[in-house]
Amino acid sequence: QVQLVESGGGLVQTGESLRLACVVSGRTFSNFGMGWFRQAPGKEREFVAAISRTAGLTNHADSVKGRFTISRDNAKNTLYLQMDNLKPEDSAVYYCAASADISFAVRNPRNVYEYWGQGTQVTVSA
Repeated sequence: QVQLVESGGGLVQTGESLRLACVVSGRTFSNFGMGWFRQAPGKEREFVAAISRTAGLTNHADSVKGRFTISRDNAKNTLYLQMDNLKPEDSAVYYCAASADISFAVRNPRNVYEYWGQGTQVTVSA
């Protein structure tokens, strides 16, 4: 019954911005640690950012640090990824993911994310 639906992807030029959203239904959103991942053609899925249940802690991959900001609005059951100064290498399908694990930690690279969205395409042209 848990569903995650991403939106906000699109086609942009280098240096422009997008804001992705992920709406979660079926469970109490605040019970989930949340993450964003991305996967480009021919590449492995990679971690982008994670946020704690209370939004007090975040972690961003080095490749996006200073440009992307993960946030959440628990009252709206929504996770966000603000992407500024986009680069062509940011082009990928972006996925949101939810972790119900009590041991979730934003800096743990081995977090288990039980629920995943369908993905939204981000394409950045030079």
